[in-house]
Amino acid sequence: VSHASGSATSLVEKQVSVLRERNIDMRHRLNTLTSNARDNDNLYEQTRKLVLKLIEANSLTQLHTAFIESMKSDFDVEHASMILFGDSGTEGGCRVETAESARIEIGALLKSSKPVCGVLRKEELSYLFPDAGDVGSAALMPLSNTGELGLLAVGSPDANKYRSNMGTLFPTHIADVLVRLLPRLNTAD
Repeated sequence: VSHASGSATSLVEKQVSVLRERNIDMRHRLNTLTSNARDNDNLYEQTRKLVLKLIEANSLTQLHTAFIESMKSDFDVEHASMILFGDSGTEGGCRVETAESARIEIGALLKSSKPVCGVLRKEELSYLFPDAGDVGSAALMPLSNTGELGLLAVGSPDANKYRSNMGTLFPTHIADVLVRLLPRLNTAD
C-alpha cells in the first residue's frame, strides 16, 4: 500500500526487509549444515566399511591391502601410505622404517602424536609418499598407544584439499582401530 511519506521508509517496511535478509541468511546456513551432514554421513559409512574390512584382516598383508584399497576406491584418495615402525624393510606389503629414521625425516610432524593436515615440506612429502610425484597437501595420523607403532598418511595433488583447520575425527578413528589391531597381527605373523 503506497503512502505519502516521501522518501522515508516506514518502520514496518524496514522490519520486513530485515526479516527477509535474516530469512535468506538462515536458509543459507541451513543448506550448509545439511550439506555438511550429508558429507559426514557419507564419511561415516565409508569409515564403517573400512573398519569392518580392517577387523576381518588376518595378517598385516590383508590389513595393509584393505587400508590402501579402501582409501583409493571408497575415499577417492590419490595417495595413501601406511608406515610401521620396526626394522627397515617391508612386512606384508607394508613399508617398515625405524622410528629413529622417521624422527630424522619428519620428526616435527610426529612430536605431538596428533593428526597433522596441510601443506608439508617437499622432504616430508617425499618421505611419506616416495613414489607419488607431486603431492600438494597431506594428512598424517600417528599410530601410537603406549609406544609409537607407525603412521598413516593420505595426500592429494590439490594443495587445498587437506587444510590445517579441517576436522580429523574420522581419520583419528581409523588410526585408533589400527592401533588396537596391529599388536594382534604382529604377533600372529
